[in-house]
Amino acid sequence: MSNDLVVILTALNLEYQAVRRKLASPQVHRHERGTRFEVGTVQATSCRVALGLTNKGNHSAAVIAERAIQEFSPVAVLFVGVAGALWDTARLGDVVMATHVYAYHGGTSEDDGLKARPRVWEAAHSISQLGSHLARVNDWADDTPGHGRPPQVRFGAIAAGEVVQNSKISTEARWIRQHYNDALAIEMEAAGVAQAGHLNGAPVAIIRGISDRADGTKSSTKDRNWQPRAAANAAAFATRLAVELVGEQEQIDMTQADRAHAADRTKERVSNTAHNSTVGIMAGSVKESSVYLKTDPKVTGPVDLITELDDFHDHLKRHHTESALDEDTYREALTEVGVARRAVRENNTESSKRATMALKRLRGLIADFPELVARLSPLVVAAGDLS
Repeated sequence: MSNDLVVILTALNLEYQAVRRKLASPQVHRHERGTRFEVGTVQATSCRVALGLTNKGNHSAAVIAERAIQEFSPVAVLFVGVAGALWDTARLGDVVMATHVYAYHGGTSEDDGLKARPRVWEAAHSISQLGSHLARVNDWADDTPGHGRPPQVRFGAIAAGEVVQNSKISTEARWIRQHYNDALAIEMEAAGVAQAGHLNGAPVAIIRGISDRADGTKSSTKDRNWQPRAAANAAAFATRLAVELVGEQEQIDMTQADRAHAADRTKERVSNTAHNSTVGIMAGSVKESSVYLKTDPKVTGPVDLITELDDFHDHLKRHHTESALDEDTYREALTEVGVARRAVRENNTESSKRATMALKRLRGLIADFPELVARLSPLVVAAGDLS
């Protein structure tokens, strides 16, 4: 898994551009079969996004989604764009995040009529919970003057079919009303992406901005007005969700690293005790029950640097436990340590630059803590020397 990368897919170029505007320094990534993605970083974060265009329809969306999952092994796949509202719950410009997706064209034709046989995919619990949290916090929307009230996020079912729906009275509209009256929005790609995620074990979120009402009032003039706004709102919520998903994955990785590191330390202490009758510690300072070792790290390669980064993570944790580091600074610092650690593992010139930049950002975060800065400075130099 690429623990700092989220795949975002769109069906329309307008939607693609709305997401792309949120990314810094996007670079083309070409799949061996010709599919082109752009990989960039969400502005002012360390969250990477692989952005791709599927074109319309569930089938093409499923193929490109599976290709993206296999290529990038992302934390999650987000499908982002515009959709039509089925009822009055969601207003134009609002964002709908799917709790589950209906493939509503499944059915069986019998003598007494057409019977529904839908396929349904539920959103991953962790993504749904995070989306609900961001909606409550409600600080994700772009502050664009002249656009009236801020958009709201709605949660519910999304219906995905193979036709553009723009009627209240058509056979299709009556079918949806009869069998899928809990769906908030309707579109043409979510079922394909959800199936690809299901088959590949990748969490999927469907995020749609409401650009029309799918009731016969859709027009080119209204599309020109509402589609860009709806796409921009969906892109704003999706990129914020991507950043939070990567942050949570960083925390999970750090927790697992903590446990592994603690187990290794326990084994080391047991081994030392077995071979030595006396254990001596040369310390630079003692504060309450904590002993701070005053040693300069000797870094001769990637393995040594990873070990030193793990040790530095322990020092960050100790400062946080003792209330020296506040929660926000601590979380941001852990994120930068994680970025540096992954980059060092890759062990090439480009990754060395990423590691160095992450450690320099980290140094800025902890500038008020001389002991931490002193420990970090040799690691910044070592990261640069790996190139």
